[in-house]
Amino acid sequence: MARIIAIANQKGGVGKTTTAISLSSSLAHFNRRVLLIDMDPQGNSSRGVGTDITLIAKSVYDVLTKDADINKIIRRTAMKNLDLLPANLKLASTESEMINRTNQPFFLLKNSLSNLKKEYDYMIIDCPPSLGLLNINALVASSSVLIPVQCEYFAMEAVAQILASISKIQSSYNPDLGIEGFLLTMYDPRTRLGTEITTQVRGLFKENTFLTQIPRNISLPEASARGIPVTLYRPTSSGSLAYLSLAKEVMDHEER
Repeated sequence: MARIIAIANQKGGVGKTTTAISLSSSLAHFNRRVLLIDMDPQGNSSRGVGTDITLIAKSVYDVLTKDADINKIIRRTAMKNLDLLPANLKLASTESEMINRTNQPFFLLKNSLSNLKKEYDYMIIDCPPSLGLLNINALVASSSVLIPVQCEYFAMEAVAQILASISKIQSSYNPDLGIEGFLLTMYDPRTRLGTEITTQVRGLFKENTFLTQIPRNISLPEASARGIPVTLYRPTSSGSLAYLSLAKEVMDHEER
């Protein structure tokens, strides 16, 4: 059975989409079959694996609001083991449509994923930076949440908010939802603040914090801008090596 991991943090700019793309491609690099699910209307995960979202006829929007066959909307990417369920700006208008079409609007994504014909080892969901209907759908469908934590000011406020959201989802819709781990992103060991945030997170969430830290590395934004996962664009860069290390840690959890 596939492990479904939501990449979530209600604060924007924490490396959430970069993590969704790079973790997906790193798992695919290790011969895991991966489906990257873009639940952000900006469609940056879709762009980041080479999909022009202005040209796609159907997306996850059609799956959630029009009962479109999810199997026909999934697209292949440049990586052999990595597929994509794309998103575009249409997704921004889904909330009212989702609420109106069913008395269980929080389970639309979960129900759609149960119709998949292809088998995957992992499904990685890129969540929008908010706690709206799209984010709740992602958390309800997931087995665990990976929380990127930016090594900058207000990081702990964002952590408190996402933990409160996870607690609400656990109590109301998905009691089996766990925490995959906290991932320290944009880490710069030369700054005192980066070191302080790292120490704080590791002190509070010892067992749940990944050993891997994602450094500030120019290859990561460059890869996203070119629509190529960093593991293909610059496989030996520090950013690529960090995400490959993260993938190994995630795979170590397979026996849990």
